[in-house]
Amino acid sequence: MRQIILDTETTGLEPSEGHRIIEIGCVELISRRPSNNRYQQYINPGREIDAGAMEVHGITNEMLAEKPKFADIAQALLDFIEGAELIIHNAPFDIGFLNSELSRVANGGKPVRIEEICSVVDTLKLARSMHPGQKNDLDSLCRRYNVDNSHRSLHGALLDAEILADVYLAMTGGQTGLFEDTHSHMKGATTGNILAAPSDIRRLDPDRPMLPVIAANAEELAAHQAWLDELDKKSGGKCLWKKLETTSV
Repeated sequence: MRQIILDTETTGLEPSEGHRIIEIGCVELISRRPSNNRYQQYINPGREIDAGAMEVHGITNEMLAEKPKFADIAQALLDFIEGAELIIHNAPFDIGFLNSELSRVANGGKPVRIEEICSVVDTLKLARSMHPGQKNDLDSLCRRYNVDNSHRSLHGALLDAEILADVYLAMTGGQTGLFEDTHSHMKGATTGNILAAPSDIRRLDPDRPMLPVIAANAEELAAHQAWLDELDKKSGGKCLWKKLETTSV
């Protein structure tokens, strides 16, 4: 599965008011693993950048004076993303700008629309469903999922795409680090092409006493059921334990 984490920076907030894209950043995931394939492009928008937008991303008009126009990079961008699943935080914003730019380069023909060549996942919408009533901007998600964004003093399309890739994988990956510390001593320990066997394997005594099995009492089962009901309610019916409980009956 090929996924593209995508972000843009713009001259302002509304493409309907003539605002344009000034940077595009993309990070490729193959089967949920980051590849070395990146796409990043600064773009000359042919107009001034709003002061408020400049405070957010730090990109100036002078920095873009010699950069290509969107029409010059449109095909390369489409070639990079076509057929992939796009992962975007607040997708309507970026998709709206991309479709607006593609309309400009259509020269009266039928413009390409991003939704026609890619599927789209909006991580803001996903985060709101997972964490209702909480802050779900990218910085808040970094804190929630322990993703380091200390190097992010200003927004940047490629930097934000790289951070979002880490956040998305943490949001959707479950216990991705379960065995990392246990097996850390094995990293780099190789003999030829074969990973060397660890030296600290501990064998369990086959004659050890059986572990006691303590069943939950009625009060504990009722409390557990109430907690599952609450999780199911907050997640909009997506509590996995409730589904497993139903299928096992």
